[in-house]
Amino acid sequence: MLGAIIGDIAGSRFEHNNLKSKEFELFAKGCSVTDDSIMTLAVAQAILACEGDWGKLEANAVKFMQQLGKKYSDCGFGGMFRKWVFSYEPKPYNSFGNGAAMRVSPCGFIAQTKEEAKLLARKVTEVTHNHPEGIKGAQAVAIAIFMAKNGATKIEIRECIESDYYKLDFTIDGIRETYRFNATCQETVPQAIEAFLESVSFEDAVRNAVSIGGDSDTLAAIAGAIAQAYYGVPNYLKRRALSYLDD
Repeated sequence: MLGAIIGDIAGSRFEHNNLKSKEFELFAKGCSVTDDSIMTLAVAQAILACEGDWGKLEANAVKFMQQLGKKYSDCGFGGMFRKWVFSYEPKPYNSFGNGAAMRVSPCGFIAQTKEEAKLLARKVTEVTHNHPEGIKGAQAVAIAIFMAKNGATKIEIRECIESDYYKLDFTIDGIRETYRFNATCQETVPQAIEAFLESVSFEDAVRNAVSIGGDSDTLAAIAGAIAQAYYGVPNYLKRRALSYLDD
């Protein structure tokens, strides 16, 4: 999950002050862990608690997202998700926000097949983001991670995403000038995947994602998660990222 966490931290200081450049310090004053990392950790905890019994995953996802969310309630939640975190009877609220995609990376890493990646992504997503576009965004990210982890080429990943999920008929350079903040899966997930596909290294993927502006921490968290599965994460970045996390 460190790829998602590094992307989140690197993009955090640019979410409301976009940078249209790849030239910046990854870790600098103003960087922090946000809800992208906190909820990614909650999803991982939910998966581990299942001990392979995916019938328990929805209930565990609710349990640990609420539990961790309440502990870190000032990490940047959107209004509807905040209400869900503090609800005594949490119900899905038909969202297609990009929160569905930023937290799903553990599903791609743990899955043993594409179908399992899709299943796990759906289960952890539909407890909140049960709109078809929310589930689609989460599954696209989980599938990209699963494929990258298992040796697929970028051409194969691109072909799968374009066939089953989103048209990637743009380039990062082509959208950088006009792309603006958008908190939906439809306008975040394709851009984050393209940021990875055009990258030459883990760090380059994160820089690509941040450089287009928009919801910078979420874009970089998604791109970073896929990039981790494909490239791995350099040890010096691991050490820096862990310094931002408490016990």
